[in-house]
This record gives sequence, C-alpha cells and structure tokens, in this order.
Amino acid sequence: MKHVVLFDRRGKPALDWAVATRNLARADDELGKLIKRVGPFALAPRPLTSVYEALGTAILRQQVSGAAADAIHRKLNAQYDASRFPDAERIARATAEELRKAGVSGSKARSLIELAQKTDAGEVPDPKALHLLHDDAVVDALTVHRGIGRWTVEMLLMFRMGRPDVFPVDDYGVKKGFQLTFGMKKLPHKTTMLRRAERWRPFRTIAAWYMWRACEL
Repeated sequence: MKHVVLFDRRGKPALDWAVATRNLARADDELGKLIKRVGPFALAPRPLTSVYEALGTAILRQQVSGAAADAIHRKLNAQYDASRFPDAERIARATAEELRKAGVSGSKARSLIELAQKTDAGEVPDPKALHLLHDDAVVDALTVHRGIGRWTVEMLLMFRMGRPDVFPVDDYGVKKGFQLTFGMKKLPHKTTMLRRAERWRPFRTIAAWYMWRACEL
C-alpha cells in the first residue's frame, strides 16, 4: 500500500510544502500567524537505511543531552571499531558490562543487546517492510522491543520515514509550543491538543515542527 510522505526514501521532498503550509494557515488562523513569523517549513530528514541503527541510536539518546549521547555513541563505535553504529551481530554477543565501558547505562545496554539479538533473529522489520505499514502499525511493530516507546517511534516516523501526519502529544517541545502559540497559561492536556490538531490533518507533522519553532521564538 502506497503512503503519502513528506520525503521520498532518499530524503528528497515528496510534497509541495508551500501548499501544505498554506492549507494549515487557512485551517487555523493562530497557527497561520506562527507560520508567517517562522517562515518556510524546513525539516531536514535522514533516510531510514537500518531500523536497528535508528532504534539503537534512539536508545542511546534517551534522557541525556545531545552532547552526552554523541560522546557515548563515539565511545561505543570506537570500542567496536564501527563507523556508524556497531553491527547487530557483535552487540548481540556483548554483555551489559562491556557496553557500560562506553558509558551506556545498564538498562540501555540490556535494551541494545536485546534489540541486536532480535535483529539477528529476523524479528525487527527492515525499512522496506516498515514503509508498507500505516503509522499506528509501525508504532505497534516497534514498541514491542525493550526500551522503545511511542515517542521514539513517532520521531522515526517524522524524521526518518517522512510521514506527514504525526503529532507527538507527549513531546515537551510540542506541548510548550502549543501553549505559546495559543496563549495558554499552562501546558495543554493531550486531549486539548488532539482536538485542535484535527483541523491540521493530514499535515500534523508540519504543524508539530512549527510548535518546536514557537519555542525558539
């Protein structure tokens, strides 16, 4: 089944973003004002070439700063003589103690090892298989793995698979941007966000990107 995407599998634009943002602005005056302040949509995707690598990198980046995650990633690559991410075959045979030498926490080490073992066993879908699934089916397929929650998969859907209608209501930046954009005194409840976002379909990924930009403004 063919899906509408923001980007093709090479990371090239697959939709007319100017038309999409104009549609969003017409659907919601307040969002339209934010779009006008921020300017053109400019998300920079990376093509999904390895689900194991994408999820492994996401695990490393959980609950730490970007700089800290990058440092751990470099140490892990150096430890296993890898250029992008250590091979699943090697991590599947590793111990948590070995991974902790690179600064990986115990819980993350166990998640990485289990992910690598399931990848070796053919239990992790490849990119081609994932691209055939609807968004919710991708979430269901990947959140069965230890250490992978809905937010992690939503980021993969947006930034690696180019899906246009993802709205991560549990993301703090999206919540804060929503609060600022619509003049709310407190962070919004997800029900409020989802109700408003109905008018943004089928381009909620673009709207979420503008919520992040609202925080920068």
